[in-house]
Formats: sequence, C-alpha cells, structure tokens
Amino acid sequence: MKYFIVTYGCQMNVHESEKIAGILEKLGYECGQSREEADIIVFNTCAIREGAEDRVLGNVGALKRLKKKNKNLIIAVCGCMTQKSKTAEYLLSTFPFIDIVIGTFNIPKLGDYIEAVKKGRQLELWEEGDIDEVLPYKRTSGENAWVNIMQGCNNFCTYCIVPYVKGREKSRQEENILAEVRAILSEGKYKKITLLGQNVNSYGKDLVPQVSFAKLLHDICKIEGDFVVSFMTSHPKDLTDDVIDAVANEEKIEKYIHLPAQSGNNRILRLMNRKYTREDYIKIIDKIKAKIPNCRLTSDFIVGFPTETEEEFEDTMSLVRYVHYDNIFAFMYSPREGTVASKMDGQVDDKVKHERVNKLLALEKELQKEVK
Repeated sequence: MKYFIVTYGCQMNVHESEKIAGILEKLGYECGQSREEADIIVFNTCAIREGAEDRVLGNVGALKRLKKKNKNLIIAVCGCMTQKSKTAEYLLSTFPFIDIVIGTFNIPKLGDYIEAVKKGRQLELWEEGDIDEVLPYKRTSGENAWVNIMQGCNNFCTYCIVPYVKGREKSRQEENILAEVRAILSEGKYKKITLLGQNVNSYGKDLVPQVSFAKLLHDICKIEGDFVVSFMTSHPKDLTDDVIDAVANEEKIEKYIHLPAQSGNNRILRLMNRKYTREDYIKIIDKIKAKIPNCRLTSDFIVGFPTETEEEFEDTMSLVRYVHYDNIFAFMYSPREGTVASKMDGQVDDKVKHERVNKLLALEKELQKEVK
C-alpha cells in the first residue's frame, strides 16, 4: 500500500506532514511517487490566504477521476483550512468522493479514521488539543530536522486566521524538546535543528515554572554534536535582548532572524493589532545589526491592508530601504472569514494590491543587486 501527501503552507505544515507520513508508515503504507499509484492521498491544507484554499479545492476536485478508477482509494483532507467547520462541511457536500475531513488538533487520530472509513465517511473537528509527544515522524527535509516547540498563537492580528484554527499558545515541556533534539542528533544524519512555532519568542510563558526561549536556545546549544540551530517565526514585540544575545554569542545558532514587519506605517500596524510601532521595529533591527553584524535578516509584508493609502504603502517601501533585508516575502492582503480585518470598511482594490506588491518586490530585487 502506498501514500501520497500534498502539503500547503508554512514550515509547520511541512513538519505536520512528516507526522502524517509517520502515522501512515506505522500502518504499513509506503511513500508513493504520484497520486496515480497511491492507495491513500492526504491533503494537508493552509488557510492563511485565499489562493491557498483555491488551490486545495482545485486539486481535490481533480481526484474525482482517480476515485472512479480506484474505488478503494482513500482521500483525506486535514489541516488549517478544514478546522473551519463551514469549509469542512462544504468539502463533504461538494466532493462526495472525499472519505476523511479532520482539523488541526485530531491529526494524531488519522490512523483510527482510516480504519473507520470502511464504516462510512469521517468528519471530526476538535476545538482544541494537546501537542502529541509520542507520534513517529518520517523526516523529509534532508539534513534539516524540524522540531516543534509550541503550537497556537495568542496575538490575534486582525488579518490572521491562525489563532482560530491552531488555538491558543501551548508550549512543550523543555525536557521533551531536549530529548527529541538528542534523539535526532544520535541518528548521525542531521546537521541542522530548526525550532518551529507561530511565535517562538513566546515559548515557555505558559509553562509552570516558566522557561524563556533564550534559556531553551542555550540549553540546546549545550548538547554535544556538530549541528546548527535555527528558529522561526519571531514576533517583533516579543524578540527580547536575551534572545538576540543568544544568537550573537552561541556558536551553534545560525546568524539568521526572520522578523515579520508586515507594514512600515504606524496606523496600519495599529489596525493590524501588531502591538509595536515602526520605531520599535527599527530599534530591534538596529540592535540586531550592532550585536550580530553578519546576521541575515528576512521579513514578511502585507500590502493592500484595508484603508492603506499610497503614502502609507510608501512607509513600507522606506522601511525595506532602511533595513536592506537579505530577502522579503510580500503578500497581497487576503480577507479571511472570521477575522476582524475581513469586516473592515475600505477594502483595497485588487488592481492596487497587485501594483503595490510588484513595486515592493521590484525594490527588493534592486536592493539585492546593490549588495552584489
């Protein structure tokens, strides 16, 4: 029996798909090279932007032909997109050939749902769940091993669906993270450990006693072995001096920080509920550059947020010029049902969004040429 997994979205979803692969291999499935040869196809979905959902719907719809050819083919859809009950119900009603629809919290029970498919279609969405510490992983990222240190988010940025589909922040116990890192390194084939969380800087605040993210970094670096530590993603409001110092002083930590700014304008940042100002952000950047001169800096930006004017967009352009990032990821604002921003007046025209995102990406290319 063979499986085929289609992954959408962030690095956390990539790692989640490694968990799904581990579950399937424990059930006796082997990794297939194509959808055509698979006995089970799993779509691990993303809900951050409308385009990601559209791609899922298009690709799921295309499986109708395969299901006709192979009545025993199991089709499962899981992840952030399906955690929204309306979307899950839409999938089941629109695509009757889908067998399993589950959300983000009950992926660990995928094996049970596969067994239950024989009795009928499965739809189950848990409102919350704990981080599973015992599931196997089928690691697929070469010499890099993803390690999830927490799940969920407490920030509720007005454009973001993540807190609604991933839940509130829950940190793993530090000893469990350290044990996983030691186990990974003992295999002798991984040279990089990448720590994952929606906001890694918030790690440990919910633990009793609390453990800081900086302490976790230092403790991982004490583990013997030839490896590099990296992490993503950081929220500017929570990136503390002790984390910057850890990156600066620990030889094992990669000199790289991904620090999403989202906008360079204070009014837009307030509307986004980002909880920092342009000036706050620049102070952090200046501190990083002073303490870690060779640090690579990358960022995310959203253009065309509701009511954003051309002058406010130019503030984002000027911030990119000031920081001179090594790389940026620019996105057009995409309304997500259930978020505060989706209900705001002053939605920006799609044509304007396209113009702004192209302008921002052109600036990035121009700045990168200057470096070369």
